[in-house]
Amino acid sequence: MAPVFWFRRDLRYFANEALIAAVENGATEALFFVCEKQWQKHGAAAIQVDLLKRRVAWLGETLSEYGVHLHIQSVDTFAQIPQALKIFCDQHGATQVYANAEYEVNERERDKQCQAQGIELKLFDGDLVAPPHSVKTQGGEMFKVFTPFKKAWLRQYEQTHFYIPSWPKKKASNSTPWPAPKCLHSDGTSEKWPVDDDSIAQIANHFIEHKCGKYEAQRDIPSAKGTSGLSPYLALGMISVKQLLAQLQLFYPDILHITSRAEFCWVNELIWREFYRHLIVSFPKLCRHQNFNDKYNMVNWRQDEQQFSAWCEGKTGYPIVDAAMRQLNQTGWMHNRLRMIVASFLSKHLLIDWRRGEKYFMEHLIDGDLASNNGGWQWAASTGCDAQPYFRIFNPIAQSEKFDPQGDFIRKYVPELEDVPNKYIHFPHDYLALKQCSDYVVPIVDHKEARARALAAFKV
Repeated sequence: MAPVFWFRRDLRYFANEALIAAVENGATEALFFVCEKQWQKHGAAAIQVDLLKRRVAWLGETLSEYGVHLHIQSVDTFAQIPQALKIFCDQHGATQVYANAEYEVNERERDKQCQAQGIELKLFDGDLVAPPHSVKTQGGEMFKVFTPFKKAWLRQYEQTHFYIPSWPKKKASNSTPWPAPKCLHSDGTSEKWPVDDDSIAQIANHFIEHKCGKYEAQRDIPSAKGTSGLSPYLALGMISVKQLLAQLQLFYPDILHITSRAEFCWVNELIWREFYRHLIVSFPKLCRHQNFNDKYNMVNWRQDEQQFSAWCEGKTGYPIVDAAMRQLNQTGWMHNRLRMIVASFLSKHLLIDWRRGEKYFMEHLIDGDLASNNGGWQWAASTGCDAQPYFRIFNPIAQSEKFDPQGDFIRKYVPELEDVPNKYIHFPHDYLALKQCSDYVVPIVDHKEARARALAAFKV
């Protein structure tokens, strides 16, 4: 009996080893569950859900050309999936379901419930190069510091030349059109992000061939297009890390062996992504929004709704923070350097619980991803695994001067500062007072006072 393939956050047919294995074993039926209430419960951003729906619709049309029919079923929550999957398998005479593993707590519990229904799940680690628990200390434990993890990861894979398995299907001569169901209706919020493979491949090719070598020098400059632009596609599995590494090795075959190359800086970020996924498997409490480092449970976070709203709206009086938050609110994406700056500002300057910022990010980011988002926030708040020390508190003015020296990014998203000279753009309040301009908000907190307050709170 032919198996069924179950799509989750692995929305690709090219370089999808689990799907290829299913098709090679005779699968012609695939399934995707639309789980609106579950996505809301997980705080998924509307823009990301829109991107997901557009990609699933594209995938359904594409797979139909190869004789694979993608079925869409709507359920409210994960709890309804096991029975629905069982019924689907019975209807199609399938006893096996191929899928790619998901590592979060709710998703793993959902899969256990499916197996309890008698469904044989064949799970692949398609989202990772190194499967969970495969990169360990000499004592057989999960690394708690990134650099040793990276070195062990590289020892495992530095001699590997990644390849992409070929898609086994030829286009069907008499394929029937695939009608997208109403539950995949797009509201257009993600339209600036293409979902077809040709466009995604073009983005990846352009970055790897022309920009990867400059990534180390440009990745922290928010006004420059120095990042890959691939994070939304990685978050939904439209493209895989193995696929990107295989592509990178076409241009730089020794990239995993000679880490001094400028291009390796980008690979380093991909390994951070792996590190955070390994952590949520080894320490499930991270999926429950708990501090990795328990001693920081003693931090007395402030409950200041007015200041939290000011941070959310980009009205803190610190131009780089405000520009970053407005970029997030307007576009659904934020530059990585800015993510660190605004996370540090919320958790250190305002001393507001990092979990509130983590939630806000997930509700607005097109590339929202629990493992990476949690890891980044706990890094900035000093509560996480291999996080910055609590006494390291970003000075938003100094960060702005260093990474947006001419204020180009600030002026783009804080237009009320458009006419402020470069000399004053990073903290313009004295200049605005002198010019009797009052369009821009006053600072909600003093940097020196906030720093002293954070140090005192964390020393507890």
